Amino acid sequence: MESLNAITALQELDELRVKYTGKKGELTLLLRSLGKLPKELRKDAGQELNTLRDEIESKLEQTGRKIRDDENERQEKAQRIDVTLPAKGRTAGAFHPVMQTMHDIANIMQGLGYSVASGPEKEEEFYNFECLNMPSWHPARDMQDTFYFPDGTLLRTHTSPVQIRAMLQYGAPLRIVCPGKVYRRDNDPTHSPMFNQMEGLLVDKDVPFSVMKGTMTEMMNAFFGRSLKSRFRASYFPFTEPSMELDIECVECSGHDEHCRVCHGTGWLEVAGMGMVHPNVIRAGKIDPDKYNGFAFGIGLDRMAMLKYGISDLRLLFDGSVSYLLSGLGGEN
Repeated sequence: MESLNAITALQELDELRVKYTGKKGELTLLLRSLGKLPKELRKDAGQELNTLRDEIESKLEQTGRKIRDDENERQEKAQRIDVTLPAKGRTAGAFHPVMQTMHDIANIMQGLGYSVASGPEKEEEFYNFECLNMPSWHPARDMQDTFYFPDGTLLRTHTSPVQIRAMLQYGAPLRIVCPGKVYRRDNDPTHSPMFNQMEGLLVDKDVPFSVMKGTMTEMMNAFFGRSLKSRFRASYFPFTEPSMELDIECVECSGHDEHCRVCHGTGWLEVAGMGMVHPNVIRAGKIDPDKYNGFAFGIGLDRMAMLKYGISDLRLLFDGSVSYLLSGLGGEN
């Protein structure tokens, strides 16, 4: 009992248990020596030793319980939590700038009656090129350096294949936007082999050129939150005819700073390509080009995000910097 009262740790208690009740413990040896006693004394001695063993084991158990209770109490005091205090909470998350841009433009276009469509990123040449008026011999294929797989499939170079799939599935009339990742063999400080794009398609009867211009102007004004000057320049795309490119006034200087880092003093920013859908593309979608026409457009979501949120380095969008992503949108980082 003197040894037991001095114990403060479970390890010491185990050592004491082994000393008295273990296989070679003092009490165990006494029980084994009963056979050496005279026969008439064995019964009484055995009862006394069993009583003693029960008492020792009870004392050991009581002491062990007290040691565990004391340890639990110490831990509770050390780790005490005041549940009446306000919660610490956590930092609010935010959309990635490109994802936010995609949602913003998709919402604008949905307000104009468009639906969002999607398609596979691993695509077939038939949908990626041939249905878009680019057969195997067409020189426009050289404009897009493509990632091919051994089976002849490829990583889509634009989201235009979604337009073909949508026409084949839904027919006309049709209004869709197709956001998603696209891939090209292009990697330098201002380009990435994977980037984000959104294309749009409207197919209906007697669609005038002016509807395309009005749609693109409205989308840009709504996205940047103000009325912007715009201009349309003639261009070439194999899947549209006529084809145009859209420039808007510089969102940084509005053309008033010849040293502007965004427009480099030109006052204009190229933001989209578009045109009236080529009859061959309408026909590839199993729609009669004599009854229906339409327009299509394409914009780079990465570039739009950089322009809106003042991001000067494209790599910030893809590096996955947690501190940058947690900083929220707006302003240069």
